This record gives sequence, C-alpha cells and structure tokens, in this order.
Amino acid sequence: MPLDRVDEIVEQWKVQRPDLDTSGMAIIGRLARLERQIRPLLDDVFERHDLESWEFDVLATLLRSGDPHQLTPGRLLESTMVTSGAMTNRLDRLERRGLVRRSKSPDDGRQVLVTLTEPGRTVVDRAVTDHAENERRIVGAMSADERRELTALLRRLQIAVEQANDD
Repeated sequence: MPLDRVDEIVEQWKVQRPDLDTSGMAIIGRLARLERQIRPLLDDVFERHDLESWEFDVLATLLRSGDPHQLTPGRLLESTMVTSGAMTNRLDRLERRGLVRRSKSPDDGRQVLVTLTEPGRTVVDRAVTDHAENERRIVGAMSADERRELTALLRRLQIAVEQANDD
C-alpha cells in the first residue's frame, strides 16, 4: 500500500521523538485531512442545488423526520448541533427563501413548528439524491466490507469521544 503525507509525518516523529505513541496522530491527522479534501466535493453538490451545506443540513433533517416534515427548533438544534441563535438565523434565511415555514403548534401555542415547504422538499429531495451518490463515489475505493468495517470503527470512536466530552 502506498504511503501518504501522514505516514511521512509519523515517521519524522518516530525519528525525533521515538518515545511518543503517534497512533493517534496517524488517525486524527487522516481524519482532518480527509475532511478538508472531502468538504469541497460535498459543497460542489450543494452549490449545484443552490444550497449552502448548512441549508442542506436543516432541510435534510426536516425531510428525514418523515411526514409532516415538521420539527421544533429545539429538535433541529439537537440534530444539527448549532447554537439557538445560529438556528434562528438559519431559519430566518430559509423562511425568506420559501424553503421552510414557521407556525405556532396547534397543541401548544407557545411552541413553534418548522415545516418543510413544497419548494423546500423539491430542492432537498433532488440534492439528497446527488449527495448520496457523491458520497458513495467518494468512498468507492473501498469494498462494501471495508466500508462496513470503517463505519463500525468510526462509530465506536465517535461514541467514545462523545462520552468523554459529556464527562
């Protein structure tokens, strides 16, 4: 298997500091580099659908929530992991574009509901189709078994990091 830039960095550390365990660097370094390399590929798809990545995130969250494609801002916050101020700003912008609609809950007039509009659904439905194909293409260098294995390993790492941050 060919070596990459992270291998070179780890080797340099082994020479300079043979006492260090650089196994974390080898993983985190690759994750960071992959994110920087993958982000433009994802953004290209969103741009073709006249969406920013954060717009896609909110709209896709509403779409995958199922009929009636409606959530409270709090539920959107949980899914997208942004501050409430940022969410309010995002919803304002999406509402101005006609992609979502905010209304009072019929069950509790104090609660706001965010609903995906028909134009919003059309845009995100097309975008998610292209997005899924794009991501499949990005990971296409791995076999199905390798993708499942990597998914399981990353899930385990993500859960462990989340638990450590919660402590």
